Amino acid sequence: MKNVQYFFWFVILIVISAACNNNSRNQPIFPGHIFEYSENLESRWISFENITGEKGQGGMANHGAKGQAWDVIPAGEAITLVDIEGPGIINRIWMTIRHRTEYDLRGLIINMYWDNEEKPAVSVPFGDFFGIGHGKTAVFENALFSSPEAQSFNSLVQMPFKTAAKIEVVNEMERPVSDIFFDVSAQFMDRWDDSFLYFHAYWHRDTLTTLAEDFEILPYIQGKGKYLGTNISVIANPKYGETWWGEGEVKIYLDGDKEWPTLVGTGTEDYIGTGWGQGVFAHRYQGNPVIDREKRKWAFYRYHIIDPIFFSDDIRVTIQQIGGSSKRDVIDMQNNGIHLIPVSIRDEPGPLKFLYKKDDLDLRDSDYPMASWVNFYRSDDWAAVAYFYLDKPSNNLQAIQNKEMRLWNLQ
Repeated sequence: MKNVQYFFWFVILIVISAACNNNSRNQPIFPGHIFEYSENLESRWISFENITGEKGQGGMANHGAKGQAWDVIPAGEAITLVDIEGPGIINRIWMTIRHRTEYDLRGLIINMYWDNEEKPAVSVPFGDFFGIGHGKTAVFENALFSSPEAQSFNSLVQMPFKTAAKIEVVNEMERPVSDIFFDVSAQFMDRWDDSFLYFHAYWHRDTLTTLAEDFEILPYIQGKGKYLGTNISVIANPKYGETWWGEGEVKIYLDGDKEWPTLVGTGTEDYIGTGWGQGVFAHRYQGNPVIDREKRKWAFYRYHIIDPIFFSDDIRVTIQQIGGSSKRDVIDMQNNGIHLIPVSIRDEPGPLKFLYKKDDLDLRDSDYPMASWVNFYRSDDWAAVAYFYLDKPSNNLQAIQNKEMRLWNLQ
């Protein structure tokens, strides 16, 4: 009987010993609480004061005194900020540059490469990547990006990588970028989890959208992932005067959707959580931090963090270019040869009448009052950054548009 008991306790000790030896391997890579310790993560700060992020190699440039905290990007050249091996995760990016004009913020490109891919997963104009388009800055903060005094650029987007991470800034301007500062907070992990997704971002601009063709925030991509959201820049076409441009609905096509999407919004300002037009605000997941009414410019965002959008096979995200005004305004524009397509008409509080049949319609023979509200397809200048995660380190999207397209009509 004693031999059986000894054997039992011997087995228990072996199991406990094995569990202790493998404790760090069994821990979750990321602790669940802010006060928890993890043996799986090593913290690193990468900057010009420790460009490799290596342990015990920081602050050596000037013998421990403040050294070279900044650098210069010559005209037409690129500078590599991060070039490290994984597995790891980037948790925070801070940058600033001395000059923050429209020319700088659209003339610079930020590229990010994962796992030694030749094609960047992120290739976006510098300013647009950090949450605001039009080459503008503003004091704002949300869940992913911030600029405390409109003088810096902060990202809190988490970006895992399995074998390598590289971040570069490309200067496509005709003059150098003086005094670029940066600080990237990363952690090295002891292992990769196959449930992790790679971060991607895609920017595109259409300076004159086609009537009745939805602008693509995110063109069709294949794979498994998560749509994180977008920031959008609109310059309203002056030929439509002061009429409202933002009646268009966001449509998200998921996992085989073709003609009709699964997810549909109710209007542009509705998508960012406001209503009856868009004023200036910056909230955690939605906002409109920039409005220039004189130049008819808006910059707004929506991030799907608490309302995640997953896809298992493919995704495509679009938004309609639909505006609205009175029947009187619409008739005046038609009389002046301005191209538009009426969509619907309503005499409040009466019922809504659908008008759209994929061709131009003439409202002059309508029996609705001249003050009736008419929604109509229009053509404006739209640009957007789509942020998303994908189960692979590169994507099939087109390369970033040239500098002329990025900078056209910004000032």
